[in-house]
Amino acid sequence: MTKRFEELDWRPTDKGELSLRRRRDPASGEDVYEVKLGDEFLMSSLFTEGETALARLGLEPLPGGPGSADVVVGGLGLGYTAEAVLRDPRVRSLVVVEALDAVLQWHRRGLVPLGDRLTADGRCRLVRGDFFALAEDAAAGFDPEEPGRRFHAVLVDIDHSPRHLLHPGHASFYEPAGLRALAEQLHPGGVFALWSDDPPQDAFTAALGEVFAAAEAHTVAFGNPLTGGTSANTVYVARRSPSGPPAPSEA
Repeated sequence: MTKRFEELDWRPTDKGELSLRRRRDPASGEDVYEVKLGDEFLMSSLFTEGETALARLGLEPLPGGPGSADVVVGGLGLGYTAEAVLRDPRVRSLVVVEALDAVLQWHRRGLVPLGDRLTADGRCRLVRGDFFALAEDAAAGFDPEEPGRRFHAVLVDIDHSPRHLLHPGHASFYEPAGLRALAEQLHPGGVFALWSDDPPQDAFTAALGEVFAAAEAHTVAFGNPLTGGTSANTVYVARRSPSGPPAPSEA
């Protein structure tokens, strides 16, 4: 039996103090893994519905059979989005981009429940990098082993929402110019999907609509064992036109 509470890792980063904690849930008796950055909770294994919905909704529009899709996940976290992606038989390869080396090491050292699953899957590579910087640079792209490579889907779970950012430098990504640079790294017909902890924002859906052929926001509701009520996340899904480049800027 594990301890009621244990800090598995703590270290300073340029984004703040990062900690991985494990506690035993008194109601279920199960271990709960939590990640904090500074004073903010980034994620908890108690709430994973939004992360798995990001994979499901983001991959749902893709055509093709088994082994036909190459996918990027921006933000590794506890690994629930990446693990859900790998459960889809259409996925041929997965590149997970994570800025914090500590998070990569948690998985490689088996400190988090899904670490062994992700690192043992030959389709999956964990890459250290700044997702937002890589999204701006289509010539380099997300795969350091194949510069300029395009993907069928890019799924992102990093900031709390397009407005509630972990760092102000991320803001330009959520504008049409930033989204257009990301869209250039998708194959025609490719999908961009984004997790958000806020309700759907019409302004962001409109920004997606300026770049992509189709865009919509999905509300993902789930039971909250802490409150006894219901909580919700948002998953935005946008699809590039099956032919031609992303929509041009009007500037």
